[in-house]
Amino acid sequence: MAPRFIANASRHSALSYGHAQKIEVQLQTKVKQLLARARAADQEPLPEGLSIPQELSRREELLAAIGQAKAQIEARAAERDALEKAQFDARIKAREDKSARTGKKPGGKPPAPPSAGVRATDQINLTDADSRIMPAKGKGFEQSYNAQAAVDTQSMLVVAINMAQVATDKQQLEPMLKALAQLPEALCKVEHLLTDNGYFSAANVKHCVEAKIEPLLAAGRDAHHPHWEERFTEPSTLAEPASDVDRMKHRLKTIQGRKLYGLRKQMVEPVFGIIKSVMGFRQFLLRGPEAVRGEWSLVTMAWNIRRMAVMAR
Repeated sequence: MAPRFIANASRHSALSYGHAQKIEVQLQTKVKQLLARARAADQEPLPEGLSIPQELSRREELLAAIGQAKAQIEARAAERDALEKAQFDARIKAREDKSARTGKKPGGKPPAPPSAGVRATDQINLTDADSRIMPAKGKGFEQSYNAQAAVDTQSMLVVAINMAQVATDKQQLEPMLKALAQLPEALCKVEHLLTDNGYFSAANVKHCVEAKIEPLLAAGRDAHHPHWEERFTEPSTLAEPASDVDRMKHRLKTIQGRKLYGLRKQMVEPVFGIIKSVMGFRQFLLRGPEAVRGEWSLVTMAWNIRRMAVMAR
């Protein structure tokens, strides 16, 4: 699961690519004006206290800072383009594989290819450039980090962590699987992986299957107020051939599958609620991904110590 925590950076310190371009033009215009004024200094005396070299130096420093910020935004845009292209290719391949498996044309419109390039709304934060604008419940958007943690459903202990600089969770499942694979066998053996819909994708289901872990990733929102009989009836037999995603969706409809998935709300979500509301951790104090990851490690360690003290009573 992935709670988002506010970074040690104000959202008001964010600079968009479009605004950076406007400021850059304004500064370049002022530099030209200052140079023209310097050339005309023999005919028109400068105002008292005006130092053109100092004014030029100040604006050149600002232009250099703006140029650096733009370069970082452009680099991030290139990374995003590569990621979106990979996701698009994966969706196209999934449609082709399904068509080959079923012999039927895939339903719905094919996914539209992503648009590449820097967007005027792409931003960077001048206080903590590594933090990102992310949705905040009831607050619009905040500069944040996406903290990741794997929680054992029996003990409620955090067994693995990670830190992400994107609001979405789909790309965070594979790194967490790698972290879980490094756990000592004496500590635990991961049998099931329970996540909300934010982690669902055909690729992530495949990653779990390859890791020999049963995926129970919510593939959508359940309907409100389902009929009470659904809780006590098994679904019809799964038709073959079936994909890994089909098998997982069928498993989530079974009585045992629903029971297992229910542990996420009972044993996992409370951990993050307690960390935020009882332990009072809602914002990082440090800046930068490595420092923030270390801080998140200390926070989850504190939770584990707290939890083990309760279990020892």
